Amino acid sequence: MDLKSEKILIAGAGISGIGAAALLGKAGIAAAIYDGNEELDKEAVAAKLPEGMEISFELGEFKEELADKYDMLILSPGISIHKPVAKAFYDRKKPVWGEIELAAHFAKGKIAAITGTNGKTTTTALVGSILREYYKSVFVVGNIGIPFTSVALDTTEDSVIAAEISSFQLETTIDFQPEVSAVLNVTPDHLDRHGTMEVYADTKFSISKKQNKEQFIVLNYDDPITREMAKKATARPVMFSRLEELDEGIVLRGDTFIIKEDGKELPVCTTSEIKLLGSHNHENILAAIGITYYMGVPVEQIRDAVMKFTAVEHRIEYVDTVDGVDYYNDSKGTNPDAAIKGISAMTKPTILLGGGYDKKSAYDEWIDAFHGKVRYLIVMGATAQAIADTAKNHGFHNIIFADTFEEAMNIAKEKARPGDAVLLSPACASWGMFKNYEVRGKVFKEIVRKFKG
Repeated sequence: MDLKSEKILIAGAGISGIGAAALLGKAGIAAAIYDGNEELDKEAVAAKLPEGMEISFELGEFKEELADKYDMLILSPGISIHKPVAKAFYDRKKPVWGEIELAAHFAKGKIAAITGTNGKTTTTALVGSILREYYKSVFVVGNIGIPFTSVALDTTEDSVIAAEISSFQLETTIDFQPEVSAVLNVTPDHLDRHGTMEVYADTKFSISKKQNKEQFIVLNYDDPITREMAKKATARPVMFSRLEELDEGIVLRGDTFIIKEDGKELPVCTTSEIKLLGSHNHENILAAIGITYYMGVPVEQIRDAVMKFTAVEHRIEYVDTVDGVDYYNDSKGTNPDAAIKGISAMTKPTILLGGGYDKKSAYDEWIDAFHGKVRYLIVMGATAQAIADTAKNHGFHNIIFADTFEEAMNIAKEKARPGDAVLLSPACASWGMFKNYEVRGKVFKEIVRKFKG
């Protein structure tokens, strides 16, 4: 499609929408931005775009006539495909693209695309580190914090791209075709938007919908949902397992990560040689080995990168020790399954901070994972009562309510004893209290620094 001949409307004036507009501007393509905020500062938005870019605005309540006025819609991932602005374009059979589809339209080179409920950021960062050991032109983009749209025009035919992609972003992919895709796991999350687990899982699997038999999809054998995806994949399935000895794939045998292919075994490294904490990270490493091996990276470079890699910010991140108490920032534990990984990694009696925005999650398995490790559970936010009720139903009663994040931190400091750990692993999104999980994690670290004086 020649976008220069299309009248393009971008829905959303946030980071994603501005990124899409900037990409179009750099490519010499005019666009309009739609936003429901009638008071939007148009000059501030325009200042973030390429100088001289032709941009117009459609502000206020959405009117269906806009879908007649424009040929296609670029939809920000924060806006559901079921919202009126998207539905109007779908009803008229006009293209609705997201930022990933738009960026891929302009990008060159080969893409490794990673999705899943948990582990995406760590795996994507590790994949990027491995790729950099072997390739000269490497981009790490997507939900990890660098919009794909911001670098798409910088890529060349020799580039390789590691892209973390959320289910929200996958809703609007059409012809997106990675060389290697990966679905790490699928556990309940974002059901307030996707409705059912079946729809959520299908959305995750759509990362591979345009792949062919010469390409690869890396899947978690230990997850029954992703294991089933191998049966209907159009790409060649590559399974990884932490728990099973597969005939082919990427496995953890004892303490050794091994690539098994065509009757050969290629040891990569051992768990004693890596810096990542927790069995969930063993899964992330297995996935990253599979992704990069089938992106053409030799085993020696994979080994070197895996052994050097350290944890990403906000994911079971050791912050400091204050008065004999270790503080860990797992703000990225934004759903119960991710938070289970956080508490499972703790080796000391733990004061746990939880709660936040309500994504309609169930907390039973998270509470069960406490296994005598959690001394106190401090809850806050919209989900505080629901979490407390679930904990009591499972026989856990050391629960303290906090009205603010700062109050929760002060309570944790008061209750913690030398030899304990304080863990922020909320099992919930941060919305309503913070802009995002990064801000929540940074505030946690700032307060720990204040504690230390």
